[in-house]
Amino acid sequence: MIVGATLGGITLIALAIAIDLIVGDPRALPHPVVIMGRFISSFERLWNRGTAQQRRWSGALLALIVVGGVWGISWLLLLVLMQLHPGLALIAELWLLSTTLAIKGLGDAARAVVKPLSMGDLTAARKALGMIVGRDTHSLDEAEITRGTVETVAENTVDGITAPLFFALIGGAPLALAYKAVNTLDSMVGYQNQRYADFGFASAKLDDVANWLPARLTALCLWLAGLLMNVLGILRLRWKGALHDTCRDAPRHPSPNAGWPEAMVARLLGVQLGGTNFYQGVASHRATLGEPLEILGVAHINATIRLMHGAWMLFMLLSVGVIAGLLFII
Repeated sequence: MIVGATLGGITLIALAIAIDLIVGDPRALPHPVVIMGRFISSFERLWNRGTAQQRRWSGALLALIVVGGVWGISWLLLLVLMQLHPGLALIAELWLLSTTLAIKGLGDAARAVVKPLSMGDLTAARKALGMIVGRDTHSLDEAEITRGTVETVAENTVDGITAPLFFALIGGAPLALAYKAVNTLDSMVGYQNQRYADFGFASAKLDDVANWLPARLTALCLWLAGLLMNVLGILRLRWKGALHDTCRDAPRHPSPNAGWPEAMVARLLGVQLGGTNFYQGVASHRATLGEPLEILGVAHINATIRLMHGAWMLFMLLSVGVIAGLLFII
C-alpha cells in the first residue's frame, strides 16, 4: 500500500503528522536521513575529484543514484511487506511518512532558544541557536539570535513540513523520502564553495526545482494563517499588503525558494530579516527582507512558531479540499 492523493492516503498522512507531533524523532530508532547522509558522505569522498566537468558529472550521478535509490528501495520495501501482510505495509508506510516530517523537532528547537533568551541568558541562547544554524553565534545579541531563529523556522517550514507533505500527497512515503534525499544532498554538498560548487551543482539545482512550488504555497499558507490569527485575535499581524511585498522581496534572497517563507514572515511580523551573517569568521551579506517596524525579540520567535503550525494545518486543509474536489469530478 503506497498512499498518495486519496482520502485514505490523507488519513494515513494525518496519522503520520500525529506521530511526529507526539514522538518526534526518537534517537533509539534508525532515521532514513541519517542513512542517506552516511551514503552521500562516503561517495562524496570517493567521487569528488578530477576536473570541474568530471566533478559535475560525478555529482549528478550521485544525485541520481541517491534520489532514485531511496524511492526504489522504499517502494520495493512496501510492496514486499504488502505481499506478506497489508498491516505490515501500513505500519511501515506510517513510520516512513513520520520520519519525513519535523514539526515537533522544529518547534522544540526554536523553543530551546526561547527559554534561555527570555531569561536573559544569551550564552545558552547562542548555544541553542548554534545547534540549528550554520552561522557563527558566539557574539550575537538578542535581536540577532531572534533573527537567526525566525529565519530558520520560516525556511524549514518548507523543508521540514510542507514540502514533505506535498510530495507525500502525490506519491506517498516513497516520493516523500525521495524529496528528503534531495534535501539531504543539498544540505551536504549543495554549497557554492571551492569544494562543492561543481560536485554539488546538480544537487543544488534539484533542490531548487523540488522546493519551487512548495515554497510559494507555504508563503500563501503563512499569509492565510496570519490573516486568520488576526481575525481570531490570536496574534496582531500585518497581513495587509504582505502578499504584494513578499512577491517583491522574495527574489532578493540568494535562494530562489527560501526567500518566500522568510519574506512573508518578516512582513507579517513587521520585522527585518536578512543582513550580514558570519561563517567561520567570514562575513556573508544578504539582502534584507521586510522593514524594521519592530525590534526583534522573543515574542517574534513565539509568533513564528504559531505561524508555522497555522501554515501546515491550512496546507493540509486546502489539500484535502483540492483532492476531494478532484475525486468528486473524476
